[in-house]
Amino acid sequence: MDFLRRLFGSDERQRDDAIHLYVACGRCQAVVHVRVDPRNDLMPEYGDGDDLIGYRLIKEIMDSRCFRLMRAEIEYDARRREIRRAIEGGAFITRDEYEQRRSAQPSSRD
Repeated sequence: MDFLRRLFGSDERQRDDAIHLYVACGRCQAVVHVRVDPRNDLMPEYGDGDDLIGYRLIKEIMDSRCFRLMRAEIEYDARRREIRRAIEGGAFITRDEYEQRRSAQPSSRD
């Protein structure tokens, strides 16, 4: 039975290794949550001699209010630890800020 449970999944909650980005639009201040899969979305960067020196994430993000495109770029070392982050057209915010702003925003049905 354990084999079938592992094969088809179980009720256990799977570990989320994703990178979660929280962004606020620079124009309308709408907040956006982006989930990034580090196994598939990070681009490897190589130095001399084809040695892996790190990873880069370039993510274009659009909010649902003014539909302005924001461009996030994050650099990681070879162990996938964040080194530097920058964003154009918006600002990075914390998860708490995201949740506070999200609950304060009027729903789209109003």
